[in-house]
Amino acid sequence: MEVSFPNHRLKKLCEDTAQRKRRFGEPAAAKLKTRLDELDAAQCMDDMRYLPGHWEELLGDRKGQFSCRLAGGLRLVVAPKRQPAPVKPDGGMDWRAVDQIIVIEVVDYHD
Repeated sequence: MEVSFPNHRLKKLCEDTAQRKRRFGEPAAAKLKTRLDELDAAQCMDDMRYLPGHWEELLGDRKGQFSCRLAGGLRLVVAPKRQPAPVKPDGGMDWRAVDQIIVIEVVDYHD
């Protein structure tokens, strides 16, 4: 799957081992690297559905985004690059049609 970033700063944070460890700590940094590698290897978001990390569609003001768990409350948040996001007749996102994503942020949005 094509993985892109909205800016160079977030791309560097996600791809640079030292920055990841410094910002998020060892466990979250390692999981972030793994999740990004899995996204890169996947054909579409549907491939992510059954992998570790508990990928899910978000609701409310984050509708149209996906997240997965890293460590503690920290989440990797991504969105389909193609907007509006492809949807199924029931209104949910069509995970099979999402083959390009943008990394939105790494955040604990529960705070």
